[in-house]
Formats: sequence, C-alpha cells, structure tokens
Amino acid sequence: MLVKPPAHPGPLAAVAAACLVTTLTGCSPSSTAAPAQQTVAVAGVTISAAADLHDALPAAIRDTGTVRVASDVPYAPFEMFVKEGQPELTGLDYDLGQALGGKLGVKFAFTPQKFDGIVPAIQAGKYDVVMSAITDTKKRQQVLDFVDYSVSGSGILVAKGNPQKIGSLGDLCGKAVAVQVATHQLDLLTAQQAKCPAPISIQTFPKDSDAQLALRSGKVAAEVLTKPAAGWTAKTADGGSAFESVQDPAADGGYDATPNGIGVSKRLPELTDAIQKALQALIDDGTLKKICAAYGVESIAVPKATRNAGAA
Repeated sequence: MLVKPPAHPGPLAAVAAACLVTTLTGCSPSSTAAPAQQTVAVAGVTISAAADLHDALPAAIRDTGTVRVASDVPYAPFEMFVKEGQPELTGLDYDLGQALGGKLGVKFAFTPQKFDGIVPAIQAGKYDVVMSAITDTKKRQQVLDFVDYSVSGSGILVAKGNPQKIGSLGDLCGKAVAVQVATHQLDLLTAQQAKCPAPISIQTFPKDSDAQLALRSGKVAAEVLTKPAAGWTAKTADGGSAFESVQDPAADGGYDATPNGIGVSKRLPELTDAIQKALQALIDDGTLKKICAAYGVESIAVPKATRNAGAA
C-alpha cells in the first residue's frame, strides 16, 4: 500500500506532532484493573480513558494493553509514513486509532501489512483489527465485523493536465488503468468493464504507491482509488504538480460511495462493542470531524457509529 510517496508538507507534520501518547503505566491483568494511565492529544483534542469502556474490552487485550492493528501503508491520507525510510506513522486512520486507544485506555499498535494479506492475517490471529480505509462490504462481513466511521466513494487520479481528457468512469474504456489489488476499486473497475465498448486494460499493483509510479511513467492513463486518497495525492505529490483528481459532477462524493470501517476479528465481539462505543464518544465530542478535517476530508465523517452498514 516499495516506492513511497514524497515527504509530506508542514501541516501534515504538525498533525503528526500533535499525536502524542504518554507512557502506559501498570496495567494489571485482573479483569477489574483500571485503564492504563494515558492521555492522548489528537487534532487538538485531549482524550482520557473511560473506565467502563476499558472494562468492556476482552480480557486478553486488557492484559496486554494493546490492540494489534494491520494497516496497508502508505495509502494517503489514511495511512502514511511521517518520513520516508522511517517507521513512524501518521494519517487519518492512525490518528483515529490513537484517539480510540486513548478512550479505551489501551494502545492501538499499527503494523504495515500488504492489503491483500490483511484479512488472512486477522483470521490467523496475528492482528485484532484492520484500519486501512477498508470498505465495509457484505463479503468482508463474513470474516470481519465493521464499525463504520466514514462514507466515501472511489475517484480517478490522472497526470497533471489530464492529457487524455478523462472525465468519468466511462472515459476509462479502451485505456490502461492502474488499481491496487484486492480493493473495492478493483471490483468497481471490473463492473465498469462490462459496460465498455472497448475493454479496459486493468493493471493491478500490490501497493497504491506502485500504481502511482505506473501513472507517473505513462504506463497507464489513470488510477482508480478512493476519492479522498485521490484528492490528497493530487494536492501533495510533488507539491501538487504531478497529478490531478478527476471531478465528475455526477459523483461529487465519489463513485459507489460506501461505508468505510474498522474491521474487527469475529473472535472478538467485545472489542467490536467497545470500539463502537468509543467511536460514538469521539463523534459526539467532535473529535472524529476534527481528525478528518486535518486531512481535508471533514465531509466523510459519519454522524453515528454504525456496525456492518455496508449493503453491497
């Protein structure tokens, strides 16, 4: 999700610097243990643990004080490296994870994992949740329970100046188009293929950054990715001079706008419940919108923390 995107500008660094987590202290393995003493500052909001939510967590997570999170990095603006070649992470999903951890009194520990390997790794017990701009779908609900925090669709990224004058999904017919493997965007392109008089040459890549490299080199005419990711990449890559996001008036929020969620292992229903309640608290106090606004996508924040809301 390796070629990495360019270093991010000052505002992003400021957001990353705001995500400070104090050292966890003495978390007893007892089921009645108090939350780990931590305070988290995210997007200008200070978040403290709620004892009732901490107590509702599965015993194993209370014991370790950690929720193991798989995330496909980089996939701007949701998950990114603060600095190329360094492990420190930032991004909308990362910040939301820190905020949820603060509310639950545990640490959300993110580990980069290729997108198509995330669900198998959760099924194998390697991770507890996925936070990676993942679309909540009926198919994925068979193996994960989703707590949905945003609604957005897919977008089209093209080279600066839009040399092939692509204005909609229909304009991709007969062209080579990049997409990340195992994503909802691949499903969208495959469905569009059936409507095309001339076939789309769909080029799949393991990482979003690999797809953008193909677009940079002219090997493809466009990339299909989430609308927020398309907008962020167009704004920040090479200072805004490399790409642009196609603005289709018929799909302002993106194509096939759907819920995106935190996917939780079905083995951990108590964790799903606790995350949903913690997310609702972050919605109610305005923290979720502030996190989304820090990455220019305030409009994708949901007004209510729903569960398994994806209908397709």
